[in-house]
Amino acid sequence: MSKNKFLPLCLVIAAVVVGCQDQNTSQQTDNPLLLNYDTPFQVPPFDKIKDEHFRPAFKAAIAQHNLEIDSIINNNEEPTFNNTILALENAGSLLSSVRTVFGNLNSANTNDSIQAIDKDMAPILSAHSDEISLNEKLFAKVKAVYEKRTALNLDAEDSKLLEETYKGFIRSGANLTSENKEKLKKINAQLSVLTTEFGQNLLTESNAFELVIDKEEDLAGLPKGLISAAADEAKAKGKEGKWVFTLQNPSVMPFLQYADNRDLRKNIWEAYQKRGNNDNKNDNKKVLVEIANLRQNKAKLLGYSSHAAYVLEESMAENPTNVYALLNKIWAPALEKAKAEAFDIQQEIALAKDTFTVAPYDWRYYQEKIRMSRFALDEAQIKPYFSLPSVLEGAFATANKLYGLTFIALNNVPTYHSDVKVFEVKDNDGSHLGLLYADFFPRESKRGGAWMTSYRPQGRKDGKRVAPVISIVCNFTKPVGDDPALLTFDEATTLFHEFGHALHGLLSNVKYKSLAGTSVPRDFVELPSQIMENWAADPEVLKSYAKHYKTKEAIPDSLIAKMEKAGTFDQGFATVEYLAASLLDLTYHAATSPIPADVNAFETAAMKKIGLIDAIIPRYRSTYFQHIFAGGYSSGYYAYIWSEVLDSDAFAAFKEKSLYDAGTAASFRRNILERGGTGNPAEMYRTFRGADPNPVYLMKKRGLN
Repeated sequence: MSKNKFLPLCLVIAAVVVGCQDQNTSQQTDNPLLLNYDTPFQVPPFDKIKDEHFRPAFKAAIAQHNLEIDSIINNNEEPTFNNTILALENAGSLLSSVRTVFGNLNSANTNDSIQAIDKDMAPILSAHSDEISLNEKLFAKVKAVYEKRTALNLDAEDSKLLEETYKGFIRSGANLTSENKEKLKKINAQLSVLTTEFGQNLLTESNAFELVIDKEEDLAGLPKGLISAAADEAKAKGKEGKWVFTLQNPSVMPFLQYADNRDLRKNIWEAYQKRGNNDNKNDNKKVLVEIANLRQNKAKLLGYSSHAAYVLEESMAENPTNVYALLNKIWAPALEKAKAEAFDIQQEIALAKDTFTVAPYDWRYYQEKIRMSRFALDEAQIKPYFSLPSVLEGAFATANKLYGLTFIALNNVPTYHSDVKVFEVKDNDGSHLGLLYADFFPRESKRGGAWMTSYRPQGRKDGKRVAPVISIVCNFTKPVGDDPALLTFDEATTLFHEFGHALHGLLSNVKYKSLAGTSVPRDFVELPSQIMENWAADPEVLKSYAKHYKTKEAIPDSLIAKMEKAGTFDQGFATVEYLAASLLDLTYHAATSPIPADVNAFETAAMKKIGLIDAIIPRYRSTYFQHIFAGGYSSGYYAYIWSEVLDSDAFAAFKEKSLYDAGTAASFRRNILERGGTGNPAEMYRTFRGADPNPVYLMKKRGLN
């Protein structure tokens, strides 16, 4: 998931606010981004928005935001919660609207024009944010309200908004000297450009590579569906009669898993793991070093020892020491298991009368063979039961049984691409809860991975709930011919994961949009998503949604039994590659001295220090680690496993009673999903569970105990 940790000032909140104010100049009256959205549910009018609308919309929105800020500063009345804190919360709604539409298009359906606008606007928007967060008069008003907070009789949510607003100014440099404020502005501007450049370089690199196969014998071992998809890809690229494989996950990963031709596996693997590391115009080595060092300089300017210390102050973990403690506790048993898996692979290689040592491009291929021989479990047996429509229906049904939600497909809502589907979400009493966009298939205009975002966060206006507009974006295997898209079980789990994030946004029930939904610490935000993965894999739930796409028969018990038996298979590899990436993230961001220019040597040394074996590389190498260098997860990639401690324990709370226990579901909704960022996450969790999470459930799930 990609989620921004928003400033309390709502300067970068990724959401469209209903009813953006009309503008009065003739230049703006025909710009749909600057008008009230005359669409169903007041969603963005994608059918009318053109690339050329963004620059003037940004200009007008920034100007309006400045007027709103000036109005707060120039108010001669004594600073109060309403005329300062609440006014700040409501300021910038037009800019938030424009930024949201632009940012989401840039991630999910970009082009050269949008990328050029992104590069141009990044430093301008950074400077605009700094002009507000570093404004001494504005901060003085916020501080005045904060200092008399105990006498204001605020409720818990008002107090949280006040606290986050004040803290946002402090963490943005409000207490710095004038000289250091200028240094900070320069750093922020540079970072805005560099992080944009990193992401654009990666997208270009990923799209540039094609493995073109013209000999049928080179397809040996590959499933028929993958071959058909490669033929469709070749046809789309004007190479009919051949087969094209790309660096999109639904193409490259199954190729590595099944292709008998080792040289071709090595070919596509080398391209995959060298993205951004080819010494060309898209090279990311220099870019990421500059990002890491600028972040370090910024942290020290703000009084922190490292970027990680700065970021983690706002997390459940609180500091790098606590993160390292968790990761190191899991690393030792995970590495031991991965080494045992590597030994098994080496034996498999020897049985084939080969003498080479297992390499990273061999791992998935031989583990698939071992899975077949050990469990008689072939993914080709599984995929027919996981058609995209069935999996989506399963996710919807799970939400219905837990929370009473219903999902109704809509055909009258504008979308930004023909692949996108829209659903109205209704609550258990039949009332409108929100809207859900779903965008599932890869394309060159979309970045890789899967994420949830919002076009409008939940909040309240004039005492009434503003319904959220939520979107989940994935990169799943495309449909082939007349058949529906058939997902791997990993892809099915990913859908449930992102849908869990969507529920966090949809079920939010707070007053202030800056505290709504997923506006929580990184290491808490994955709890609502990852807990849904548990239902995806539960035998009872599988029987309800995993239906053969042709016969409509439920997945047989024998196949579920095989899946369960193989449940912890290859978890040494999965855990180690993830932990290696998490530790690599911290190696960059917990550093207190400058990162050297030689990225490859730096990364190699970091992995050697933790004992990573040669047959495994980090899930993301430095030059394509978008999560931390362009995706908002710097110092926070560990969050998935921190949250997995929570989700494993939370799911145990259900299993202790029943899979859909009404009381447990109501408590999880009330204490976790509805509350957004209005409380302390640890306290919220304890209120739900009655105790702190027990990590034993995580270790058991991963087979590490």
